[in-house]
Amino acid sequence: QVQLVESGGGLVQPGGSLRLSCAASGIMFSIYVTGWYRQAPGKQREMVATITTDGSTNYADSVKGRFTISRDNGKNTVYLEMSSLKPEDTAVYYCNAVKRATIHWGQGTQVTVSS
Repeated sequence: QVQLVESGGGLVQPGGSLRLSCAASGIMFSIYVTGWYRQAPGKQREMVATITTDGSTNYADSVKGRFTISRDNGKNTVYLEMSSLKPEDTAVYYCNAVKRATIHWGQGTQVTVSS
């Protein structure tokens, strides 16, 4: 059974930092492209950052310079380091793992940026 479990979300003040983790099980994690997406209330889910099997990264323009995606294949985990957080970063954050036509999603973790 494939599972992706996100953790690390919470309430943070503007300008603060959070580190999200996504632990995968039931798949050969190292051969999957992984990524973080987010969905704010009333909006469509959008890509935040992705990381390929060889470590190449891609970021949404809105988070470049503030967020960093990384992966630890030995721990089957992908991370999202978020800094200089803004209220508009408030959303449910989801991780996924993609291999060809196969996509697995986690259940999401809430990030709220508010004073």
